Amino acid sequence: MQWKTFHRCLARVATVFAAAACAATAIAQPATPGDRIVLDAREALRKGDARALADAKRRIEPLKHPLAPWVDYWELSRRLREVTADEVEAFYARWPDTYVEDRLRNDWLLELGRRRDWDDFRRDLPRFRMNDDRQVACYALVAAHLEGRDVGDAARAAWFAQRDADDGCHLLARTLLAAGVFGPADVWRKARLATEQQRAAAARQALTLLAPPVRGADANWWDQPEATLDRTPLGRRPDGLDVLALARLAALDAERAARRLEAGLAGRLEPEAAAWAWAQTARWTALRLQPQALERYAQARAYAERAGDGASAWSDDTLAWQVRAALRSKPTRWDAVRQAIDAMTPAARSDPAWVYWGARADLALAADGEAGEAQRSAARQALASIAGQMHFYGKLAAEDLGRTPAVPPAPAPLSAAERAAAQRHPGLARALHALALGLRSEGVREWNFSLIGMGDRELLAAAHLACSRAVWDRCINTSERTRAEVDLAQRFPTPFRDAVVERARDAGLDPALVYGLIRQESRFVTDARSGVGASGLMQVMPATARWVARRLGLTYTPQMIDDLQTNLRLGTTYLRLVLDDFGGSPALATAAYNAGPGRPRRWRDGPELEPAMWAETIPFNETRDYVKKVLSNAAYYAVVLGSEPPSLKARLGPPIGPRPADAPPANDELP
Repeated sequence: MQWKTFHRCLARVATVFAAAACAATAIAQPATPGDRIVLDAREALRKGDARALADAKRRIEPLKHPLAPWVDYWELSRRLREVTADEVEAFYARWPDTYVEDRLRNDWLLELGRRRDWDDFRRDLPRFRMNDDRQVACYALVAAHLEGRDVGDAARAAWFAQRDADDGCHLLARTLLAAGVFGPADVWRKARLATEQQRAAAARQALTLLAPPVRGADANWWDQPEATLDRTPLGRRPDGLDVLALARLAALDAERAARRLEAGLAGRLEPEAAAWAWAQTARWTALRLQPQALERYAQARAYAERAGDGASAWSDDTLAWQVRAALRSKPTRWDAVRQAIDAMTPAARSDPAWVYWGARADLALAADGEAGEAQRSAARQALASIAGQMHFYGKLAAEDLGRTPAVPPAPAPLSAAERAAAQRHPGLARALHALALGLRSEGVREWNFSLIGMGDRELLAAAHLACSRAVWDRCINTSERTRAEVDLAQRFPTPFRDAVVERARDAGLDPALVYGLIRQESRFVTDARSGVGASGLMQVMPATARWVARRLGLTYTPQMIDDLQTNLRLGTTYLRLVLDDFGGSPALATAAYNAGPGRPRRWRDGPELEPAMWAETIPFNETRDYVKKVLSNAAYYAVVLGSEPPSLKARLGPPIGPRPADAPPANDELP
């Protein structure tokens, strides 16, 4: 599509939301009789006041309040351990096809599993629409096994995927172990996965399944792994717990773990166990961005080849860190990139990140001339397979192929009937009412449930409804679910446009970058609060707000952080300061905004890397995802705000490496 034509379409769509974007974010919702009862009931639930909950349920029933189902759910769910199946069925009958019906079914299935009531469990399970609870899935596999069905592979996958210690998946493992479907090797595999994921309770729970009990498993091997390793004399072969202790030691101190392995412990282990222990040591070395990582991965592979299983026992995450270690090497070790990606599971290999880096590796490794043309052609096809996708690697792939990243055409305008259908949808209406009352968790869950089964046009209409009410997070998240029809104005809205653009320009920032950051930080929820205390549109931490306010000559009070204009001023000023501190690098600055400036200063040490390589090797999952999404967002916001094609590479900035010797010293005062 020509750019001018695209912008005319975009402007036409954007005007639908202009009034809402300039208004406050409060959802227009007239007071309804019973609202106070709903809020009182929610408070009674928080306090565990059963009598007040029962009274609220009694008072709201005759009012036909849209959130009466929630009051009913809160009252019944609190006493679920005591209720009968008839009471639950009566609840289902009162609120058919609603979120709370399915939410209670989820809770009830968990209770039936705890009660080992498999007949009632089997009857209710087919009606569970969300079907997204891993513990329920484990209970379902127990019920199927007790019916005589073969569930071995599915059960193994479900147990390995469950990250926390729980009753359902532990019961599944215990049942199948007793039946001979699982063996000790499965238990050790689960314990290794839990140890790698830093899930102490799950690892310990798995070890309780082994008979006879593992020597030392009841000791404090998690917090004192070296003491566990010291208990095994040199003349005795280490056991499975020693291998777990080595992996745990690697998480605490990879250098000490490597020294243990090099001092002879690796040679006393079975080759497969030595391979895994070295792989975990390599993984933690890579996570700390240390240059020895690839050497340690090579040690792990040597033992794996001796065991005859390659890297088949390694997790996708362990292999991903081999890729990242290879990307950080100088020169780039494309052979190690390709080797690790090839060893991943098919699901992991299909991740756009590994499609992209795998294709880059193939292009780099291909022989010159005609001999390498088939490999180069396959690599270009791999890039083309993701080049039309609207994410970080989709844009990079397109640009590597010499294309301008795709901007989808605006969909046909919604009809009056489509908009009216969304307005009449009872689940969406309940969600908006809950959000208007400040019940964000309930409103978001009700909204998301209501989207199940919707096609693109219904999703666009639901997103339009959310946008028109200035519920920007639901607007964006709903619009992102469409596949064939993409509305850029919904996915990348511009609330508070005058204020954001003015504050961005006052700070000398690109408004597209500021919008990209806000979209990732708060989804334009002005009263958003993070678990660590960040607040407002730009999710400014109180200590940062106080420091920036002092630099601006403002007398700071805690309430200032919640004022939209002040939050924007504090956030944009801080972003400008970190951008200056990192030499104008958008990737480094966005990482600093998320993780604090001290960490990116350490992460930039090492070889000079192209920004995309550097971003992929950020050791914090949250920050790595954040940087990629903020910069990808900014590319689209450049289109929404102007006429700039969404070049991502231009926005990533120059190569990233150690601070240049002639650069000003780091601003150590930055919080």
